[in-house]
Order: sequence, then C-alpha cells, then structure tokens
Amino acid sequence: MINLGVIGFGYWGPNIVRNFNSIEGVKVSLICDKNQPSINRAKKAYPHIEITTDCSDILESPNIDAIAVITPVSTHFELAKKALQNGKHVFVEKPFTATVSEAEALIELAEKKNLTIMVDHTFIFTGAVKKIKHLIHAQELGDLYYYDSIRVNLGLFQSDINVIWDLAPHDFAIMDFLISEKPVAITANAKAHVNGFEDTAYITAHFNNNMIAHFNVNWLSPVKVRTTLIGGEKKMLVWNDTEPDEKIKIYDRGVEVKSKEGVYNLLVSYRSGDMWVPKVEQTEALKIEAEYFIRCISNNERPINDGYAGLRVVNMLEACDKSLKNNGQMINICDTYQFQTMSN
Repeated sequence: MINLGVIGFGYWGPNIVRNFNSIEGVKVSLICDKNQPSINRAKKAYPHIEITTDCSDILESPNIDAIAVITPVSTHFELAKKALQNGKHVFVEKPFTATVSEAEALIELAEKKNLTIMVDHTFIFTGAVKKIKHLIHAQELGDLYYYDSIRVNLGLFQSDINVIWDLAPHDFAIMDFLISEKPVAITANAKAHVNGFEDTAYITAHFNNNMIAHFNVNWLSPVKVRTTLIGGEKKMLVWNDTEPDEKIKIYDRGVEVKSKEGVYNLLVSYRSGDMWVPKVEQTEALKIEAEYFIRCISNNERPINDGYAGLRVVNMLEACDKSLKNNGQMINICDTYQFQTMSN
C-alpha cells in the first residue's frame, strides 16, 4: 500500500485526490489546505480522509510515502525539497519550479536519495498527444517544418504569475515530449492589460535544424481555442483539443519543389491528397498519469515527465522572462541540455 498526502485542494487538487484515490494499492491518507472553503469541500467529498492546515503533518509523517504538491509555483521548491529530505516521492503540479536553479537542486536531491520526481505534464498522457507522438516517430509527417500552437481563452486571470507561466507550460511540455530535437533559443513578446501581469503573449522557439515553433497564449480571447498545427515535408497535422470526437486530422497536402536548371528555376507543385482522422484513446489522462506515477515508484522506473522534463520547461519559461525584459531579444537556452535528456 502506498500512502499519499496531497498539499493543496484548490482548483486542481480535487482532481488529483479523485484519481489517486481510485487506484488499487494507493490510499490518500491526508489532505492539507489553509483555505476554509477548500477545507469544507474536501471534508464533504472525502469524510474518511484526514484534513490538516499544517503541511508539516504531511511532509514529516512517517506514514506518508509520496506527496502531491498542488500549490502555487512559488511554493513548489520548498515543499518538494522538504518532502524529498523526508524520504517522500514527489508529484508536482506544473510548472515544476519558479527558477532553473530550484529545478536543478530538486533533481540533485532526488537522485541522491533515489526518490521519484514526477511533474504534472498531464497532456502528454492524452490519447491525442500519444497518437501524434506515434505519427511523428513513424515519420508519417516526414521531417518537421513548423510547430504552431494556440492556447487562448477569457480568463482565468492569475494573481501571482503571467499568462506565459500559466498556459505555456502545457505547450512546452507537449512539444518537448513530441519532438526529440530541442530548441536552442527563445524570443517572447507580451503585454499586460488588466492586473499588471502579461495576459497576451507570443513566443517563438528556435532550433538548430530547419524547424521553428510558435506559441500564442492569451487570457483575453472571446473564445476558447486549443489548436496545434504541425507541418512536415510529407503531411500536415491539425490537433483541435476542443473537438469532442475528431481531435486529430492528418492532411496529405504540401509542396514539391523540382529544379531543371538549378535553384533559380524552381518548379513548385502543390499536392492536395486525402484527409484522414485517426482513432484517439479517450481515457482520462490524469488517471493514466496517476497510475504511471505509482508504477514508477513501485518498479523504481524513471518517468518520462521527470525532473529533467520539468527543468527543460522551466528553462524555456525563464528564457521567456529574460526576453520580455529585453524587448523581445533572442535568449539562448542551449545550456539546458547539459542536463540529461530522456529518450522519447
């Protein structure tokens, strides 16, 4: 039996408790939150689980094997550090930490104590992302040209972080999982309109090969859009996460360039073939991720969304901050990859 403690029962915490509580061989033994409405909700939903307002009750308990940290990013480092120091495996809400140096320190501590860190990059466990991963790995799209992501909606405005730190971790984690080549530089532009934090942002990731990635994150959109376009030399893919059924569409469309007399006399032809919709697994991603976390602990496996994956995302976020402070200047991020990169 693995006993789990959950710190934070706000927006995402109830989902964490629900999924871990449903796993055979796992017991959510303790929930911690300081917010009275959250405490009331937890007591009503889980009357059999002990509730505390002191996180030390979880962090220092000899009966707790693993801890889920579902709190604001500014608190992640101290809570995860104390959990690891007390011999607990750690599941951390995205983004992993507030700085690269904090991520490095947690990775070093976990490796020293042979403990598991998993960062909650839930989307990489969705059927859609797993299908896209398979298609890219099988070279269905060919060499990749571009990755274009839009994640916009009206709110929810955060009071401690900007829209990049709120929404972009999803897309950075997805791209990191899907594409083995890693970006070497970031440029970011953003504006704040409402509460002092940037609420509209455009980010470009630059690669050493011929690929480029672009991200649009926005809290001020009148409609909710969750769309990713991936273009390759053979085919193009559109992933619409708001679509209930046909989430992924593959287009056999592109251009073919031929030359009879050298590059100055190019012959460009356009290919427009079929569109097809692959079948996508519909199981709840967080349930799969929670079960995977427990399996990694039990079998001493290294998660695909481990501390290094979290570090790579945080490094891109930190590069965005530096770019914003320097009016969109390109920030080199290649130093991230001195750290171990998981083979995808």
